[in-house]
Amino acid sequence: MPRFLHVADVHLGYTKYDTPERTKDFFLAFRDALERYAIEPQVDFVLIVGDLFEHRQVLPAILNQAQLCLDQLQAAGIPVLAIEGNHDYRPYGTSTSWLRYLADWGRLILLEPNAEEALDPWDPETRQGGYIDLACGVRVIGSRWYGAAAPQAILSLATEIEQLSPGPAQTVMMFHHGLEGHVSRYSGALRYQDFAPLFTAGVDYLALGHIHRSYTAESWIFNPGSVEANSVLENQAQNPRGVFLVNLTAKGIQADLKSDYYQRPIVRLTLKAVPQQTAAELEAAAIATLQTAADQSQTQEAIVELRIQGTIGFERSDLNVRELRSHLHTLSKALVMLIKYEVTGVEYHSYLSDQEELPSRHEIERLVFTDLLAANVHYRDRAEALSSGLIDLKDRLLKHQTELELYQFAQDLLSTAPEEAKS
Repeated sequence: MPRFLHVADVHLGYTKYDTPERTKDFFLAFRDALERYAIEPQVDFVLIVGDLFEHRQVLPAILNQAQLCLDQLQAAGIPVLAIEGNHDYRPYGTSTSWLRYLADWGRLILLEPNAEEALDPWDPETRQGGYIDLACGVRVIGSRWYGAAAPQAILSLATEIEQLSPGPAQTVMMFHHGLEGHVSRYSGALRYQDFAPLFTAGVDYLALGHIHRSYTAESWIFNPGSVEANSVLENQAQNPRGVFLVNLTAKGIQADLKSDYYQRPIVRLTLKAVPQQTAAELEAAAIATLQTAADQSQTQEAIVELRIQGTIGFERSDLNVRELRSHLHTLSKALVMLIKYEVTGVEYHSYLSDQEELPSRHEIERLVFTDLLAANVHYRDRAEALSSGLIDLKDRLLKHQTELELYQFAQDLLSTAPEEAKS
């Protein structure tokens, strides 16, 4: 019974949040997943379905990470079969890539069509070819990153597969692209009918990559998702992902999603702002929300995101988000602390009746000033009195009073307001 590990979207060398620890996470996750679900159960082979690297230009330390993991598999006698993804494919007009380098040095088998897009058997001498027949009884077929040309490429590949000489009873194919309907915020995914010719041509297991969320379709299309989260949106609670440990049995395909390996924890918190809060009160609520998660040991060394949403009754700038983030970072002991400050001010609507005679200019000004003041938590209790004062201030300005006189008038006006309005 053939058994293999299906991995995709490893993204070694991923950089974000300006911390080397975060880049190291992708290596640790990849290595741990291989040790637990390839080496320990001693699978027959491992598939890497695109995007082993985050960048086409790879730093030496990142290349070393890949070599360390691949050397472990080689020492265990487990062959690695790979294809290029959109992040690590060779640029147009070049003949090599870092995956090609790893293939030439025997770290993996890079399966891809030849220059004429035909599928040749893999040649151990040249280390090139489009498919390979393994001793475990599986034929594995490779492909390239095709982008928008993927539907046409699938038709050509299906024809090539149908023309191959008879081989093992089961056929696995690697293809780096997404299936429509399985991820949001992504355009360009293929429809099921685009993939269907491969099934007709004899593909039993279509191993996909590219989309960082796990999904399956019609009992023959499988996508494990990314090995490690590239952003807080890819946390396990909302975005299941991992690696597929696959058994090809006489009764069908058994693909188990495995995610119990090293991964950086992600904590997403939400705080609802209300117009009645002052900036200080909202800040205190944010600290309390974070403290609750910290007390439950959720935040230490995690990536923590606090989303502040809702409506505020003060100016957005009254809350110093940078200082708050720094304080919460210290409080949480998180590796990364993020704040999404997604609030809106109180809407106001000055009501004018349907009376035949429009209100006077003075009355319209009073209504507008009153509504503006009522929308601010600091001034809403004295909105009527302060609106009259603002009209008076405007008139004094038009009479060209000095700045000192205007400043003194404004100071006297605010001194009549409640203490909170002076801030």
